[in-house]
Amino acid sequence: MLLDAAREAAAEAVGCRPDELTFTSSGTRAVHDGIAGALAGRRRIGRHLIVSAVEHSSVLHSAEPFEVTEVPVSRTGAVSPQSYVEALRLDTALACLQSANHEVGTVQPVAEVAAVCRRAGVPLLVDAAQSLGWGPVGGEWSLLTASAHKWGGPSGVGLLAVRKGVRFSPQGPTDERESGRAPGFENLPAVVAAAASLRAVRAEAAQEAVRLRELTARIRARVPQLVADVEVVGDPEHRLPGIVTFSCLYVDGETLLHELDRAGFSVSSGSSCTSSTLTPSHVLKAMGVLSEGNVRISLPFGAVSEEVDRFLEVLPGAVTAVREKLGAPTPTTAVHGDALVVDALGKRCPIPVIELAKVIGDVPVGGTVRVLSDDEAARLDIPAWCEMREQEYVGEEPAESGTAYVIRRIR
Repeated sequence: MLLDAAREAAAEAVGCRPDELTFTSSGTRAVHDGIAGALAGRRRIGRHLIVSAVEHSSVLHSAEPFEVTEVPVSRTGAVSPQSYVEALRLDTALACLQSANHEVGTVQPVAEVAAVCRRAGVPLLVDAAQSLGWGPVGGEWSLLTASAHKWGGPSGVGLLAVRKGVRFSPQGPTDERESGRAPGFENLPAVVAAAASLRAVRAEAAQEAVRLRELTARIRARVPQLVADVEVVGDPEHRLPGIVTFSCLYVDGETLLHELDRAGFSVSSGSSCTSSTLTPSHVLKAMGVLSEGNVRISLPFGAVSEEVDRFLEVLPGAVTAVREKLGAPTPTTAVHGDALVVDALGKRCPIPVIELAKVIGDVPVGGTVRVLSDDEAARLDIPAWCEMREQEYVGEEPAESGTAYVIRRIR
């Protein structure tokens, strides 16, 4: 009875029938099972899969064994429905699109893309993990996944909704549980808590969204005024209420997180300088925005104005402290033809950009700089710096070591 009641409550929040909804062990599990089952159900059509370039890693990893077309996004992180039209093929078995981005909060045109896919007879799987707590996903989607911890519920509970009429073949071991789509006994206390928490946050979502939008709008407006050389990323209007993301030039993202943590603020980063991989965020890379010094703020339900004000007071000092710690090392320069050469080999983000910024003033208007770097993040951050500084990014060239990035001074 408890399981049936939880399923009915969750299905009402999703906007599907109770018998279309399956509880899984996590949101990631729901994504893996949803993609595998949908592709297996349509295996006679083909193995072609369409995803956006900013999907969650769980979607991108699930798609790896198949033939994939990645749909590009705009600088705000949004896809164009026309891009899905152009990506569709006769052997397209499935298309995927998140409802809203996890890193920058940009809301995607799911209803429009769902209409495109429906006309082509292709099911659309929507990753709604980030948005489901704020409201149901519109449009005629075919499959939907979500994760309870994203709306404040317990970890270890995911949702997979499969509309009636969608060809779906569960993969892996199955039993009689969850219509054969999620083997093993359900974690009943967690399932009940997930459904109860979803209903609770939905009851306050409309009112809370208005309040949080005001707070995030304040952050988006004030950060560029308080801190020099900052790029606020994501769509300014079509975004989730509680997420705001910005990137700071000449700052190491992980170091900035530690500074803010010491001040009592727990924030995240899509920084190119993650401590584990030293690779750029695939989301920021796809958007073509600055990745260094990235900060992602997720305001929870109940976040108060006073804390936002205190964050804005602390941030300028934290950024200044990080920039002072990094310093501005004297670049090793040379001349290559008519171009000034900056040797940043062996130096990690944000040092190559710092060294570029130090010498650009020494180059005559119309002259060029070649930055030598073997840091993967430079491929994203140097063009982003040029965009922010209104300089021309000419392109990259092979070098004896690393890559040469060519920049022309135009102002």
